[in-house]
Amino acid sequence: MHKVSVLAMDGFVPFDLSVPCEVFGRASGAAGVASYSVRVCSEATEVRSRNFTLQTEWGLEELASADTVLVPGVEDPTAPVSPAVLGALQSAWERGARLASICSGAFVLAATGLLDGRRATTHWICADEFARRYPRIQVDPNVLFVDEGRLITSAGASAGVDMCLHLLRRDHGQAVAADAARLAVAPLVRDGGQSQFIRHEPPKSAASLASLLDWMSANLDRTLTVRSLADRARMSPRTLARRFQEQTGTTPLQWLLKMRIRRAQELLETSVASVDQIASSVGFESAVTFRSRFRKVAGISPTAYRHRFGAREH
Repeated sequence: MHKVSVLAMDGFVPFDLSVPCEVFGRASGAAGVASYSVRVCSEATEVRSRNFTLQTEWGLEELASADTVLVPGVEDPTAPVSPAVLGALQSAWERGARLASICSGAFVLAATGLLDGRRATTHWICADEFARRYPRIQVDPNVLFVDEGRLITSAGASAGVDMCLHLLRRDHGQAVAADAARLAVAPLVRDGGQSQFIRHEPPKSAASLASLLDWMSANLDRTLTVRSLADRARMSPRTLARRFQEQTGTTPLQWLLKMRIRRAQELLETSVASVDQIASSVGFESAVTFRSRFRKVAGISPTAYRHRFGAREH
């Protein structure tokens, strides 16, 4: 079983600490079997947050056998990190573990030197300080999370949920991640490149895209264009494109493409329909185009994805 160690430090942010516990702790595969073992560990047996003191059962030695180590945010990201914690994180990395941070937890990972020369993100409010302290890191304050393989960093608060669901999808596929998202009452369509915050404008008629996004999700098999979507939303194509960028961080057609691929992933995992049938059911007129777009988004072919996560193709 995949072992997740959540590192608690003095000044930890309770919300950030709870996110990986809930997302990974509730994830299950076939027959309801738990997909992860989750343990909260710390250097001392007690760690303090702003509101309460937490007693932990496991120490830093847990990192020595963890497959994934999660570092939650801390209230004071400029506070020095103990050599024991830095050493445990570096040893986990050298052993092959995956390291991830939520919010200001990126400062802890940065202190190990492992993020040098890589892209990373943190909460936008402390991104400037992050960049000043660690000039060798390519700081991107405008995304929800950055996936650098075995090093993943996320922005603050709910972006940690997005990152954990992303890792869950990497490990076990779209269907398991979708179940976890439903349990967390969280969306599964926010990709890492989405902006950390949304511009808020005075209410206007049909300004929100929520109803349009729901309709698009329910009609993936249709031929949809920017013009037809703009007509349905009662906007001009230019206004629709602007609002899409503001509220989703991407274009209407890119959002639609990713939704179609996500739906295709679920069907590959849970059905025995052929790849061609699935391509048609999610709105691709050409199976060749579907295979090409699927590989670009998912990183592997539809057939390879099915072999890894789902039923055999018939």
